[in-house]
Amino acid sequence: MRKYLLSSLVALTIISCNTPRETSKTSYKTPDMQLSSDIMTPEVLWSFGRIGSVNVSPDQKTLLYDVTYFNKEEDRSYSDLYLLDLATGTSKQITDTDYNEFGETWTPDGKIAFMCSRSGDVQLWEMNPDGSGLTQITNVKGGIGGYIFSPDKSKLLFLQDVKLEQDVHDLHPDLPKANARLINGQMYRHWNQWVEAYTHPFITDYKAGQIITSGKDIMEGEHWESPVRPWGGTEQLCWTKDGQSIIYMARKKEGIDYALSTNTDLYRYDLKTGKTTNLTEGMMGYDQNQVISPDGTLMAWESMERDGYEADKIRLFVMNLATGEKKEYTKDFDQNVGALSWADNNTIYFISDYHATDEIYRLTLNDGAIVKLTEGVHNYTSVQPVNDYLIAVKQSMSKPSEIYKVNAKTGADEELSFINKNLLSQLTMGKVESRWVKTTDNKDMLVWVIYPPHFDPNKKYPAILYCEGGPQSTVSQFWSYRWNFQMMAANGYIIVAPNRRGLPGFGQEWLEQISGDYPGQNIQDYLSAIDDVKKEPYVDADHLGCVGASYGGYSVYYLAGHHDKRFKAFIAHCGIFNMEMQYYNTEEMWFANWDMGGAPWEKNNKVAQRTFDNSPHKFVGEWDTPILVIHGQQDFRIDASQGMGAFNAARMRGIPAQYLYFPTECHWVLGCQNGILWQRTFAAWLDKWLKPQQ
Repeated sequence: MRKYLLSSLVALTIISCNTPRETSKTSYKTPDMQLSSDIMTPEVLWSFGRIGSVNVSPDQKTLLYDVTYFNKEEDRSYSDLYLLDLATGTSKQITDTDYNEFGETWTPDGKIAFMCSRSGDVQLWEMNPDGSGLTQITNVKGGIGGYIFSPDKSKLLFLQDVKLEQDVHDLHPDLPKANARLINGQMYRHWNQWVEAYTHPFITDYKAGQIITSGKDIMEGEHWESPVRPWGGTEQLCWTKDGQSIIYMARKKEGIDYALSTNTDLYRYDLKTGKTTNLTEGMMGYDQNQVISPDGTLMAWESMERDGYEADKIRLFVMNLATGEKKEYTKDFDQNVGALSWADNNTIYFISDYHATDEIYRLTLNDGAIVKLTEGVHNYTSVQPVNDYLIAVKQSMSKPSEIYKVNAKTGADEELSFINKNLLSQLTMGKVESRWVKTTDNKDMLVWVIYPPHFDPNKKYPAILYCEGGPQSTVSQFWSYRWNFQMMAANGYIIVAPNRRGLPGFGQEWLEQISGDYPGQNIQDYLSAIDDVKKEPYVDADHLGCVGASYGGYSVYYLAGHHDKRFKAFIAHCGIFNMEMQYYNTEEMWFANWDMGGAPWEKNNKVAQRTFDNSPHKFVGEWDTPILVIHGQQDFRIDASQGMGAFNAARMRGIPAQYLYFPTECHWVLGCQNGILWQRTFAAWLDKWLKPQQ
């Protein structure tokens, strides 16, 4: 749903091994693979190295980063740490184990800290930059979920899950084999996990050579978490420059109030007094991802205005920490901001989506000027000022993430990491082009068209309409390991990916139009896109498919009853089939209320009733096209019963249908073999119905 989720999603892909081992074997990586074909396959897609966080050393001479590779045979990931010398551009691997080192940072005194499960639970470790002097720092029961050293390294903040409610075994100790949950409130599950504990920040003194086993819970007894689930990480907490305070993000609400609200605030905890102060009181939307200026006097952060609206405009605010004075710098900037990074006390770099690419921007505080620095067919996902240039991570539909050096004046960049150079050099990617299509209400819509490798304009190709999820997620130049446009195109298809109504990058009016209008203009935008592209002589207009996930899955289910025989095959992954049951089964009620317009029982609410009257399940009688349904049992955002219902409905109608069910996957598919199976099933279904038998 929200835009800047990369760090959280990267963390989700690391399959930690939480059992201690007597010995350690070496890691696994694929950079030297030799391919038998220049056409991408699911196995090749899952062989790319995945860059995680990128950290600049205190002396600004070296980058520390992690790379994750997946081993198909073992069905697990391996994550190791690397150093990149900025003077020479050379990289070296500094860990080579099967323990999955991740969450790495430079310590204030120039050592390397990271997390891994070498001792059993995930704990904090430290070593010298050359890999020597490996030392365990924490031995916290149950492990830690993140950490931040104070600026002088005299203290350590670490994250730990805290159980605050009694479960059935606490209440009934004589029933140790009872397998049940006793639920009394709202938000008992969230996205992909049961809410059985709350992540709290703990603070303790740090002393070299002393293992930390406990700390002070700065939110003791509070029935909410920081970072805020499900996406939050240590970017939602920070030390002040003097090391005397922690500033953290939290939504201090419980039960139904929590489920109805997006009102998070930034809180300052004073270590000396133990007092907590709300720094953003009265600001009613998301306030998050705070960063402190180099001199420690200012705090910049991302802020939404309206409570209950998770796709509200993301504004850039700056606060004077001494006076509490706040100022917004994006009032006239009709775009979102993210990934804020201070260069000096007057300059902030950030990333924003404009016309379906994510670019680097620069804000100068003294005059409030915002300048777009980069331009291209790509997405930047992070940016950090280093000396007189920038270090950024960039990806595109045709290339996974790599680290780049960006000229701070011209925006020109050069690649530094080359993690996937060998694999990419052996592959032929399809051409990616943008085209502007007129919508039914005479607006201009940007549509990405991705062509098959070795495209021949004299041939005819089946085409696939891609329906984006969110619904307010971007169809920018993202690289995905599931919805990978180059992977789809490699199967011999032309991909049509419209930036329909409800997507960021085209102004807030374009973004907000979809709320309360799920069956309306954006559905017409989809059809405008495919109808425009199918006119091309190289498109086989008699063999069109339609695919999508989440809200895109809703779109597929809805179009299945309203496509006027345009499509010959559908694929819906984790889609909404029954809107009323989605309202009752989902957990983030702020989303349901805002986007659906209200509750099903509000009979006088015309917007809500239009939403529920146009639920896809009410048009099953019009279905006439083969459909593949995919869903994961651990998806609590859109319950698996939605997929089962859609599949059952199709089969009862006598429509060819298949159901790919993942018992252990959630709203995403994170397992290696499951991911490859997903790709194979996806391609096989489309090939069966869209490629005429020769």
